[in-house]
Amino acid sequence: MESHYVLSLIFRQARREDVPAIVAMLADDHLGAAREGDPGDERYLAAFARIDADPYDELIVAEHDGKVVGTMQLTYLAGLSRLGAERCQIEAVRVSAAARGQGLGRKMITWAIGRARARGCAMVQLTSDRSRTDAHRFYDSLGFTDSHVGYKLTLR
Repeated sequence: MESHYVLSLIFRQARREDVPAIVAMLADDHLGAAREGDPGDERYLAAFARIDADPYDELIVAEHDGKVVGTMQLTYLAGLSRLGAERCQIEAVRVSAAARGQGLGRKMITWAIGRARARGCAMVQLTSDRSRTDAHRFYDSLGFTDSHVGYKLTLR
């Protein structure tokens, strides 16, 4: 995958050495702090290897001046509905604490939508925890609609 430049940012596929920075961003909020572990845990590297090997998954980082400042995962889902259209699922969108409030999240999602469009996806979808009300306003401002009720069942 080639790198793309948006202003002074580079959006690129994550590399193994990015995993600790990505995990740190996943853990840096009230929800992630309770569910994430040590960034050096081998399970993160095993998950990264699986994502990296799958042509229907892309773990993306936003890099500024050589430092990872944002991340998101794009998963391309096949389905029979909508005449067999592919969908892009955006997950695990995070911006580092130092880069928040500077429009990076908007640039990331705009980039992801463009990537999905270029791939031929018919839809981009995402989920957001009910407690993330600021994120909901953000996604609304980007044109997403709160159209479905989502359910999850945690398996231990």
